[in-house]
Amino acid sequence: MTPAVNAAKKAKVPFQLHQYQHDPSAASYGLEAAEALGQDPARVFKTLLAADDGGQLYVAVVPVIGQLDLKALAKAVKAKRLAMADPKVAEKATGYVVGGISPLGQKKRLTLVLDASAEAFETICVSGGRRGLEIELAPADLLTLTGGRFAAVGST
Repeated sequence: MTPAVNAAKKAKVPFQLHQYQHDPSAASYGLEAAEALGQDPARVFKTLLAADDGGQLYVAVVPVIGQLDLKALAKAVKAKRLAMADPKVAEKATGYVVGGISPLGQKKRLTLVLDASAEAFETICVSGGRRGLEIELAPADLLTLTGGRFAAVGST
């Protein structure tokens, strides 16, 4: 299993795994996951990394149907300005490949912000640590496992 799944197992939080056949030509990993699993895209979340001018990384978890609002994330983490992290930097910091970056089980614990829209759902789906694998769990459990917090950082 992946480090994400192992982290959820170790913490003994309730979760469910969903697997699907990843299509390498898919335009959006997140929308592909929602469609393949028959899930509402509003409750399927993608994991994105942003960096400040000094290279400090931050994790944002937002619905796949929306986009990350970098200004809102910067405000939430009290950073002056953020930009999307270079994919190679994101992969190295998390231990996952782009399209399979999970908020759980990352190599190093980074500051994490989960979009406030997740509060509307009993469970949400996030990457399970590889393309074609989603883990479904309660938003509160995700925050407990990552030390994260809610903030309005997504936009549709």
